Amino acid sequence: MKRLFVSVDLDGLGDAVRAVQQRFEGAGGLRFTDPEQAHVTLKFLGDTEPDRIGEIVQELESAVDDASVPPFEARFGGLGVFPSMEYISVVWFGVREGHGAAELTTLHETIEDRTVAMGFDPEDHDFTPHVTLARMDHAGGKERVQAVVGSADPDVGTLSVDEIRLTESVLGPDGPTYRTVESIPLR
Repeated sequence: MKRLFVSVDLDGLGDAVRAVQQRFEGAGGLRFTDPEQAHVTLKFLGDTEPDRIGEIVQELESAVDDASVPPFEARFGGLGVFPSMEYISVVWFGVREGHGAAELTTLHETIEDRTVAMGFDPEDHDFTPHVTLARMDHAGGKERVQAVVGSADPDVGTLSVDEIRLTESVLGPDGPTYRTVESIPLR
């Protein structure tokens, strides 16, 4: 089995992601993601039989065609949390409204339609284009996280989005490592 997801990777923005993470230094309970692996997850597929990869790639190509989203610029910034400021499990930054959010949402929706039709589980929450900065394992630093999220509005950077990727997540002792299985260009 391969643990798969569909993503837009933030290649080249690792230093900017790291700079945003530094705003949360000293907040207990936070486990930071690897800035060099920053990405927007368009669809989490989960454990998948390797012999389905060819079929998945074909469906992703069709989803890109259905979406009719040409290459675009996405501007990343702002901060948020899931599920709420009172109970924080994920700290993230998003996509500026009018700067790629609509395109990412359209790609998500067409990928969701195609993959659910293939038998993958539908999403159980609304799609919010975001990049995970950290996961909160315990509430030790909750007040610090609330203060930073409530007061900061960092600009992370702009990215030219010209492809989506089918990505494999390999879980290891130091967290997941991501490997591109296939890149599908936007057209």
